[in-house]
Amino acid sequence: MVDGALRACSADPDLHLLLAGPRDVADEVIGALPVTDRERVGVSVIDAAIGMADSPLRNIRRSTSVRAAAEAVYTGRADAMVSAGSSGAAVAASAHVLGRMRGVRRPGLAAQLPTPHGPVLLIDVGVTLDATMLELVQHAVLGTAYASVGLGIARPRVGLLSIGSEPGKGDRLRRAVSIALSDIPLPAGGRYVGLVEGFDVPRGGPADVVVTDGFTGNVLLKGLEGAMAVARPAFAPAQRSVAAGGSPDGAAPAGPDGHARHEAAAVLLGVAGDVVVCHGSAAGAEIADGIALAARLHRDRITPAVAALADDLLTELSSAGGLTIRDALGERS
Repeated sequence: MVDGALRACSADPDLHLLLAGPRDVADEVIGALPVTDRERVGVSVIDAAIGMADSPLRNIRRSTSVRAAAEAVYTGRADAMVSAGSSGAAVAASAHVLGRMRGVRRPGLAAQLPTPHGPVLLIDVGVTLDATMLELVQHAVLGTAYASVGLGIARPRVGLLSIGSEPGKGDRLRRAVSIALSDIPLPAGGRYVGLVEGFDVPRGGPADVVVTDGFTGNVLLKGLEGAMAVARPAFAPAQRSVAAGGSPDGAAPAGPDGHARHEAAAVLLGVAGDVVVCHGSAAGAEIADGIALAARLHRDRITPAVAALADDLLTELSSAGGLTIRDALGERS
């Protein structure tokens, strides 16, 4: 985290970062820098304990680093929050301290994935492990709004992850959500395009936003990360042979280290604040990317724009008495 903070400040001199964690650890790393580097970085420390081993609920009740970070945003001391610790604690603290957008049942983590056909937003990738029909529909609404204002996609296409793309594929929950998404007007001119399969996510094409529950989304995301880690050495020789700024056909653009770039940070949609959650194994460069993303959320006022686009529909869905699988499928009790 300290390495990522220093990298982010070097890349963006207008940043000032508050590190929430054990002061002695941060001071030791910062103190090891040359004096000239120490003077130019805008970093200060909020002394707090780290509670990775605790439950998310216990973490938000104690003075842990994730609660300290959320409170800094709530009080206006900070404009956005970035966490690479326990994602459950980060989500719980954000929802508890910052509050949720009006009508939102549960927030959703949205990861932007690069594909040959443009970015694909995958939501949820780790919050709603046992998602309900209402939560999946609300995540489709949030993802559509974010794809419009955050990714600049006109009339985002929304797909629902399932085991096949033919109508009626999947379990009862997926079939019911598919019917519900076909019947509601999505924000920003978004349109539901139907079911998509797992290989459609990294390949891109059918949908700009792919909706799924947090359990399946997290498994898929980590599976893609593992596949990239295995494939990366095979791509490295080809990447070195490509002129600067280019990329091998079908491969993601290479970063400065010669590796294929991918998003290691997810935006927490549905909370009343700017929150980014990084992968627990993120390196310094990836932490810096997450910080840059959080800064962009604040500077471009993306979260308020998402709330404005999604507010009416989220509230209507929440106050309609809830969506039920039985009603969507036309089943009798």
